[in-house]
Amino acid sequence: MGWISWLCPGIQLKRWLLLFTVGVIVCAFSLALLFNSQVMGMAEELLFRLSYLATGKYGNGVTIAIGLAGMILGIGIIVYAVRRIVRSVVEAVSPESSDSLMETIFTSRKLSSGPAITVIGGGTGLSTLLRGMKFITGNCTAVVSVGDDGGSSGRLRHELGIIPPGDLRKCMIAMADSEPLMERVLQYRFEGESYLSGHSLGNLFLAAMAETEGGMEEGLEAASQILKMRGRVIPTTLHNIQLAADMTDGTFVMGQAEIAQAHKTVRRLHMIPDNVPATKSAVDAIMQADILVLGPGSLYTSVICNLLVPEIREAVVKSKAIKVYICNVMTQPGETDGFGAFEHVETLTGYAGQSFLDYVIVNSEAVSEEQKALYKIKGQEPISPDVDKIEQMGIKVIQAKLISKSDMVRHDPQKLAQAIMSLTYRLRLFGRGFVFFDYFFMRHNMRRLSKKLGKES
Repeated sequence: MGWISWLCPGIQLKRWLLLFTVGVIVCAFSLALLFNSQVMGMAEELLFRLSYLATGKYGNGVTIAIGLAGMILGIGIIVYAVRRIVRSVVEAVSPESSDSLMETIFTSRKLSSGPAITVIGGGTGLSTLLRGMKFITGNCTAVVSVGDDGGSSGRLRHELGIIPPGDLRKCMIAMADSEPLMERVLQYRFEGESYLSGHSLGNLFLAAMAETEGGMEEGLEAASQILKMRGRVIPTTLHNIQLAADMTDGTFVMGQAEIAQAHKTVRRLHMIPDNVPATKSAVDAIMQADILVLGPGSLYTSVICNLLVPEIREAVVKSKAIKVYICNVMTQPGETDGFGAFEHVETLTGYAGQSFLDYVIVNSEAVSEEQKALYKIKGQEPISPDVDKIEQMGIKVIQAKLISKSDMVRHDPQKLAQAIMSLTYRLRLFGRGFVFFDYFFMRHNMRRLSKKLGKES
């Protein structure tokens, strides 16, 4: 950011620097009045004599020169002293921070005043999006599905009677502003033949937090403070639910893990029981959002499953937020075989009961032939953007290059963040008053995100 960040409005720092400057000027003027009759008169006489010895005539040139030099020296001493004081305080309070004080203040202020963005989904797709979202705003809320019944989450769910912590853990880590070591520890999965084998340490951590704090929602709030999360993670519901699906071949499959592994086409998704209450904070986050984002992630088991909770579905439809759906880049066997972006949108709006989306973000970046061949073996293929079909539904389509540069065809967190950020500030430009310095903020944070992702890869 450099010096430009000092000019940015809203960081609540310049006003105090101005007040400090006024105080120094008042003190200097007062001292001049106090000593004018004696000390200042003697100093002025001495300067006139020096001027005469140097030039052979009386004049105020030397006085002005020494006055200016003294002012510059004084300002330099004040600036240096203040910087040293601030640095000493920062090193004592936050020794691990590598950013300058101005960078820290600027980022904190801009993030805290950022748009309220609520993201609904689950699985890896949601956590991928959140890795970039935390560089856009500090007012991001992830409303996470709780239908997972496989692996470590499934075991803890059945043994402890808690909602599955797996997707909550992924989102929590994605939004955390913590050290990489902490992230690796929470993602660690035990191996071997012991009872802990297969469990993620992060899942056990959340289970312990829920037990000690009196519930999963309270446990997540406490964990967010420990991990310095930029935002909140909220489960869709606190009740024990199961996903089930009617398949096109007439079979009925119970459980999220079983649906994903059945390799059959879903005809209708159900939630059992079908009328559980939503988390109040999740409903509030949806209703108070400036932008509401659904996806990316498995269409049925990560996105649509949230709409099966009646209060969530009602809040999504009624919310005055700008509503955005981020379409996947590849089809998923058994869920979206043969689907293009249009079929994704059509299915999603079908479960909502009406058309509610304002924008759909689709990938426009080509997938290499080698990658197509590799994914074809797995029964997956690139999702067509279907721009014309979607726009005929009255929904605007945003095309962007969203694919990661890795061997796997998946969304890139930085590219997703840029797409959401561009839409966010474009809307603020035309409807809510664009702040000029947000451009520098966006550019700065995208560089930070790029560096962070570079270190992780």
